[in-house]
Amino acid sequence: MSTTPDTLTPLLEMTRTLGQPHNEYVIIGEGNTSRRIDADSFWIKASGQQMHNIQPEGFVAVRFAPILAMLDEPAGDLAEQKQTMQAAKVDASAPGVPSVEVTFHAMLLHECQVAFIGHTHPIAINRILCSSRARDFAQNRMFPDEAVLCGPESVYVPYVDPGLPLALAIRDGVRRYMETWGEAPKVILLGNHGLITLGQTAQEILNITGMAVKAAHILAGAYAVGEPVFMSREDVLHIVRRPDEIYRRKLFMEK
Repeated sequence: MSTTPDTLTPLLEMTRTLGQPHNEYVIIGEGNTSRRIDADSFWIKASGQQMHNIQPEGFVAVRFAPILAMLDEPAGDLAEQKQTMQAAKVDASAPGVPSVEVTFHAMLLHECQVAFIGHTHPIAINRILCSSRARDFAQNRMFPDEAVLCGPESVYVPYVDPGLPLALAIRDGVRRYMETWGEAPKVILLGNHGLITLGQTAQEILNITGMAVKAAHILAGAYAVGEPVFMSREDVLHIVRRPDEIYRRKLFMEK
């Protein structure tokens, strides 16, 4: 297990970038991020930390096993669940309490086999997630690079109380997606709540988040002037499977 600064630096920089006010992705204490350390543990933003100016001590190293066990056998009230989350810390004496959303971070890092997760509440996206158009936004793509970076569609999860109930609902949606597409999703949209992006590098999280926000702006604009014209499912599948687009996507992960 390596909880050295080297494993934390990319997550720290990614979190600060996502939290920059001009992005309008989060304000105050909104949002959280995580990064896999190894097969047994991961970093997650501590509860109450602000993303734009977070410091290294604003993250907590947590063990997967106790959190995943809580998901497999949900029991106890919120106070008991918080005790389990606190006990899951790699270093019990370290400051900070894991975010209440540590449950879905543990589940996604484990089941989707990704290295980084970014959870934000972008204004552009929440305009849609707080409307009757949320499911349309999740199930459709409007332009090629949206499909290439964000995947053929997004997982959509109607509003659920944050914490363990939300993690269980996300797990159900992700498992259905993986059964359909044979791969993990890139984007999860939470009704009346926000955005989750999954990736193998910090840069991939930034890329997917930025593209999802662009798509939200375009969808809102399309409705403002008429009706959106979504890409056909055939065209979406063609573009995401093209070898040159797969090559571009891999390059973008490091830029």
